[in-house]
Amino acid sequence: MRYLAPERDKIKPQVYAHPVFATLADGQQDLCRSEAWPEMAMLNALWNASANAAGRPYHFVEQAALQDDRHYEQRIAESGVIATRARNWHDLFNAFIWMRFPAIKQALNARQVVDIARVGPKQRTRGQCALTQFDEAGAVVRLHDAALQAAWDAHDWPYLFRNWADAERRGVLQLWLFGHSLFEHALTPAIALVAKALVINAATPLDDNGMASRIAEGIASGELLNDPQELRPIPLTGIPGWHPEHAADDFFTRVPCFRPKRAGRQYPSPLRVQ
Repeated sequence: MRYLAPERDKIKPQVYAHPVFATLADGQQDLCRSEAWPEMAMLNALWNASANAAGRPYHFVEQAALQDDRHYEQRIAESGVIATRARNWHDLFNAFIWMRFPAIKQALNARQVVDIARVGPKQRTRGQCALTQFDEAGAVVRLHDAALQAAWDAHDWPYLFRNWADAERRGVLQLWLFGHSLFEHALTPAIALVAKALVINAATPLDDNGMASRIAEGIASGELLNDPQELRPIPLTGIPGWHPEHAADDFFTRVPCFRPKRAGRQYPSPLRVQ
């Protein structure tokens, strides 16, 4: 069943106190809380947008106003136009991610367009499936701790998440949320959030630009996202403070998102950043 986000006026204010919304860029959480939907002109005015490969600046245009029948990805690559549904949570969060991580979005778009030209708009390659999964539900985790990495590799969720906060304090773990569907689903607190992650192994912390540059480079070069199996599940619900029942003794056995590792499942090595 397709997820249907709640109406803006039906969302209780405390919903936005969830840590997932704290990962949005400055000012974006205020746009969520406001009574009125931000219009396209407002979103464009808030964004110092770069240009696409054709030299056309990226900008949001209301989807209903577009009559050119072009493919969503091809339109972005050719004209910089990002079709955006008005008063729509999914597309609003997509706009927020474009504004925060444009280099990654641009790399995803460029790869999508290459495969569309190769197989046509009605087929999808394994690479396109991986690109779309990351676009919709992606996260980037910087992890520089062998024991925690081994736990994640083995789906030892209790060990990973019971040591998560300490790893953040020690500076060996960072999390960036990229998939706009994660924010949309967080509007319904009962949903257990699971992201599809790319992993970076770097000894020192990265800022947003450093992370985005490395991920965009890997996507653009074809080093990353050639198959959905590259992406690691990360049940965000397990992070301390992200679920009200986290302290319960049976939390990791009762909540169905904490699945055991499938027999034969292997994950690629994390990206290394010097």
